[in-house]
Amino acid sequence: MSQPALPTLAELENDAEFRARHLGPDAHDEQRMLAAIGVHSRAALIDALVPADIRRAAPMDLPAPATEAAALAELKAIAGRNRQLRSFIGQGYHGCHTPGVILRNILENPAWYTAYTPYQAEISQGRMEALVNFQTMVTDLTGLAIANASMLDEATAAAEAMTLAKRSVKSRSNVLVVSGDMHPQILEVLATRAGPLGLQLVVADSAEAWDGALDGELFAAMVQYPASSGWLHDWSADAARVHRKGGAFIVGADPLALALLKPPGEFGADIAFGSTQRLGMPMGAGGPHAAYLACRDEFKRSMPGRLVGVSVDSHGNPAYRLALQTREQHIRREKATSNICTAQVLPAVIASMYAVYHGPEGLKRIALRVATYTAILAKGLSILGWPSTRTHHLEYGVFDTVCLKTGADTERLLARAVERGANLRRAWGEYLCLSLDETTTRADLALLWEVFAPAGTPLPTVEALAEGIEPMIPHALQRSSAYLTHPVFNTHHSETEMLRYIRSLSDQDLALDRSMIPLGSCTMKLNATAEMIPITWPEFAHVHPFAPADQLAGYAQLNEQLCAWLSQATGYAGISLQPNAGSQGEYAGLLVIRAWHASRGESHRDICLIPESAHGTNPASAQMVGLQVVVTKCDKDGNIDLADLRAKCEQHRERLAAIMITYPSTYGVYDTQVKAICALVHAHGGRVYVDGANMNALVGVAAPGQFGGDVSHLNLHKTFCIPHGGGGPGVGPVCVVEDLVPFLPAHRSAGVGGEQSVGAVSSAPLGNAAVLPISWMYIRLMGADGLTQATETAILSANYVAARLADAYDIHYSSGIPGVKGGGVAHECILDLRPLKETSGVSAEDVAKRLIDYGFHAPTLSFPVPGTLMVEPTESEPLVELDRFCDAMLAIREEIRQVEVGADNGGWSRDDNPLKHAPHTAASLLAGEWTHAYSREVAAYPLASLKRQKYWAPVGRVDNVYGDRNLFCSCVPVSQYAQRE
Repeated sequence: MSQPALPTLAELENDAEFRARHLGPDAHDEQRMLAAIGVHSRAALIDALVPADIRRAAPMDLPAPATEAAALAELKAIAGRNRQLRSFIGQGYHGCHTPGVILRNILENPAWYTAYTPYQAEISQGRMEALVNFQTMVTDLTGLAIANASMLDEATAAAEAMTLAKRSVKSRSNVLVVSGDMHPQILEVLATRAGPLGLQLVVADSAEAWDGALDGELFAAMVQYPASSGWLHDWSADAARVHRKGGAFIVGADPLALALLKPPGEFGADIAFGSTQRLGMPMGAGGPHAAYLACRDEFKRSMPGRLVGVSVDSHGNPAYRLALQTREQHIRREKATSNICTAQVLPAVIASMYAVYHGPEGLKRIALRVATYTAILAKGLSILGWPSTRTHHLEYGVFDTVCLKTGADTERLLARAVERGANLRRAWGEYLCLSLDETTTRADLALLWEVFAPAGTPLPTVEALAEGIEPMIPHALQRSSAYLTHPVFNTHHSETEMLRYIRSLSDQDLALDRSMIPLGSCTMKLNATAEMIPITWPEFAHVHPFAPADQLAGYAQLNEQLCAWLSQATGYAGISLQPNAGSQGEYAGLLVIRAWHASRGESHRDICLIPESAHGTNPASAQMVGLQVVVTKCDKDGNIDLADLRAKCEQHRERLAAIMITYPSTYGVYDTQVKAICALVHAHGGRVYVDGANMNALVGVAAPGQFGGDVSHLNLHKTFCIPHGGGGPGVGPVCVVEDLVPFLPAHRSAGVGGEQSVGAVSSAPLGNAAVLPISWMYIRLMGADGLTQATETAILSANYVAARLADAYDIHYSSGIPGVKGGGVAHECILDLRPLKETSGVSAEDVAKRLIDYGFHAPTLSFPVPGTLMVEPTESEPLVELDRFCDAMLAIREEIRQVEVGADNGGWSRDDNPLKHAPHTAASLLAGEWTHAYSREVAAYPLASLKRQKYWAPVGRVDNVYGDRNLFCSCVPVSQYAQRE
């Protein structure tokens, strides 16, 4: 018998190992799946589902796939082009130390970074406790009543503070008075956000201008504390003046400074915002970082974003949950005042753990060290002939920043600092700001003195100046109130205690490291370790976003390559990576469309058509850019009703600005009329926005920029493998066709963008830059063929799930393809449980909670259709896991059948069955008396395989109504929870 031929050297070098590891099913599994569906090949399935007229004419032009080792080496070389100078720039970004126990066990731990948004409270208790710690830290430091679970970044938090104030105060004015000494990026984003909403910014660049502006009409005033250039001021009298006019006083406050400074809530602030970056999260060229937003109690029901509260479970025990769900403003669709539908959970967890680890005394010690170094620096500079002159701010007091008027010497001093390995911040043309941080050393002070010392002048020494030195904080602004008093901030200070506390929380959660998360529309795909490794490389992590451009050459190359590759995937001509969430990408894209219309003298075009199936963020984003939403109908198969669309286009032809569609649709089908839809809107003068939430079903198969889309956003935290991080971070690049490229977001703080640009939409030019290497690695490892195969496998997996479950559940929408079991779906399928609710009383929520007993996160619950579950398996799940999920769903269907039979006929009653009481905790199963009609074993081990490995929910079903009626959103003794009525 002849031996099989050995592979050639070229074949051995063409290593497709990563692709095989990313894709769950192998070739044998694929054949089994195709047989179950009823098609003979993957290609035949794609041909049957994806309309022929939108298929790509040519493959993506991407580099051939690299091995993990080669891709990491290539990216390392790119990272090496960044220069890591000592940063004294400040401007909201500071060097910090991430404690090793937090770095390894949270930031680099898939148990934390692969979890999803905590919508299913029972399997999210660990990260929600961490977020309650975050909220408590913020309320303690700011002195305000309530804080949310984080915002996207400091500048967008300022914008949300602006709109929160506008809808919460009595004043009817549209004027926001802003101190000119805010961080420049905050002023940029405020200007971008205010215009479409009809709000007017009055920026006061002097004390006289500020005083005059407060005499005028306003709905709020905003200041930075400490100011961007460092000075401190007691704003009590200013807050009182604003309050007398029926307005709100907003303070952007540095949380580390608040360990020493009088908190905003004690001098009259109504709203506070800021960045928690310096609490343990590296600068990362701009993000991701958790911003915070806190407010007085009266404003809490208008606060945007997420809020974690405390309720009780079915056994009367305390349990965390997302509170006041309607605060996710996008749920209100076109009536929304914010489109925020995410947070910065992972960075917020890191900030909260930083506070837990250091405690109040540790945080104060770090702040005191920074403030003391600053006082020593200022004293040394004064000796060298450099008194601070920016508004005489040494007379006001400072925390961590000294600002010098350097006049004609500014350029020379900047260059001299760079020669010595340091970056300073240039401000107002002739000033230099020097900001210190947790990483500052005595050697840094010597370096700065050397930069500013006249030739031949002896340098001061820290030893000589430190004697009797005190922070330069005026007595009236020194903090006297306690903070971080809860035991959680005063217990876990040894590494052993901290390690075990982190582990105890992650044990309560269900993330991708434990099981499949079959969430429709959310694409919980593999976040490969090789993709994650680069994010903590110092060359990426310890770089300031506003460092000189020549020091950011690595990030520039990363941006250029990633944008080029994403252009290949989408068919668009230009891309901005600045938006730091999908919602912000939507917002930026609609701003681009509005700006294009305005450039043509058609600002009156203000109608945005949105199908009734759309994500809630679509109408919310449209409202935020000043568009009027008109809803269009969908037909019985989930497609856009072309007749209704045609009528709406005709009705609004003079004012039509855009249509927003999701493709494949939110219902999980490929609308066969999508090209006709695009052409119809174009014919009536509108532009087509294609929501990129479902790009996981398009990459390599079809490109929206080629089939009629003008603008799309992408969710890199979905299709391109950036992990969800428990609900954040994300990246939402905005992609546009050629004639819209000039309008893409700018960032004038960094010299980015032309005259027609819509302005800045995020704090940093590259948004959440530090996580971009993840998507770069994914594309580099997969190549064009691999990305296409990933799309096709995702579609295959969804159709396999639909085929296996079609006999047990109604597949709500499908393409209706003859011979395809389940009818044919895109990358997700909707299971309709409404008929079962009629026959058994079992709801979709009951099934979602029962799945926890089987060890699964539920599919997307009641979206986009109430009473349904939307399942998206992704391409990353192996067949054994797909089958395990299908087995669980089929077993649950048999349990529902027992309820349909009824207790009188040997089944279960509608009130006493394992679905109504799910999830079952270990404690409830070990209780002495078991009163249910079903056995403990049925409750705990509905499938025999669970006896080998079992996830136990830490709490029973959480009472949502109780939680909203009895709102606790910060750490309080457990005994107090039960006292609330």
